Amino acid sequence: MDKKVTYHEQTDVDNTLRLRDVLKTLPPFCRDFFRAIEPRTTTKTRISYAYDIRIFFQFLLEQNPAFRDWSIDAFTVDVLDQITAVDLEEYEEYLKVYQAGDKTETNGERGLKRKMSSLRSFYAYYFKREMIHTNPTVLVDVPKIHQKSIIRLEADEVALLLDYIEHGGDELTGQKKVYYEKTKDRDLALVTLLLGTGVRVSECVGLDIEDVDFKNNGIKVTRKGGNEMFVYFGDEVAEALKKYIEVRAGITPVAGHEHALFYSAQRKRINVKTVENLVKKYASQVTTTKKITPHKLRSTYGTTLYQETGDIYLVADVLGHKDVNTTKKHYAAMDDARRRQAATAVRLRESMPEHEE
Repeated sequence: MDKKVTYHEQTDVDNTLRLRDVLKTLPPFCRDFFRAIEPRTTTKTRISYAYDIRIFFQFLLEQNPAFRDWSIDAFTVDVLDQITAVDLEEYEEYLKVYQAGDKTETNGERGLKRKMSSLRSFYAYYFKREMIHTNPTVLVDVPKIHQKSIIRLEADEVALLLDYIEHGGDELTGQKKVYYEKTKDRDLALVTLLLGTGVRVSECVGLDIEDVDFKNNGIKVTRKGGNEMFVYFGDEVAEALKKYIEVRAGITPVAGHEHALFYSAQRKRINVKTVENLVKKYASQVTTTKKITPHKLRSTYGTTLYQETGDIYLVADVLGHKDVNTTKKHYAAMDDARRRQAATAVRLRESMPEHEE
């Protein structure tokens, strides 16, 4: 019998092949950097770095007169020493809006920060190994990220969302009714799981049937970075999963997808895009003012857990944040509300003394 290849192992193989293709579009000397960062990064991270660094060289070819007649293969490591801080400030400006083929690309604060951080890591590698003599990236300010308020569902909206998934198609007829009945139990189990555990959508689609443990009411998830963790769920999640698994037993999957917990309509492992689309479809019937994504369902779980427990370390652990500061940053506004409560929580005297006239 062939050894079972997990979703995450297969994704890693696919990403490795994709990375090799992207590296072919970069100057040859760049391969040293990607080999060096391999032990401490995921293939997904390295692909992001490769795309970011490719944009930098495209910028030099298009916008810098010194390199206008060059080809990408002509760049050698010493070219990095010719780039000044002013060049990088121009690059930062270029990143806000640029053409990539027929497509116009834009970057906000987060996109700019990520691309400049990628370039900073790239330069730091060659500078540390004394292959270049200057590192202008340290002279350029990285954009400051302005924190946005957490978009999440309120308790009544969560109930409405689940009710709509369960009964929203009751009045449908014909093919729409057939499709609704076919996917209802799966969608309810999926959304209930996201809301009841706070797992990432990538972790959810990567679940295998063997990862579900009803004896302990939990699932084994593979976190970002490849670490495995057991995440517990409540009775509502258990009930929705059991009902879906009964339906799942009657589906004959496409070869190679037998272990997947959640199947698509094509009887294959469901993918991230499909989950994003179904969450958007159902949520739009519950709220028109909030753009709800699977990640917002994760935020809803994190917020509720923090409100109920007040334990930021527990929230960080359950959500799989390696650094608790990441969690603190997301829930800073809620911390402020709790600090305000603290102002009136401690009474120094039973009653304020009356002032004499």
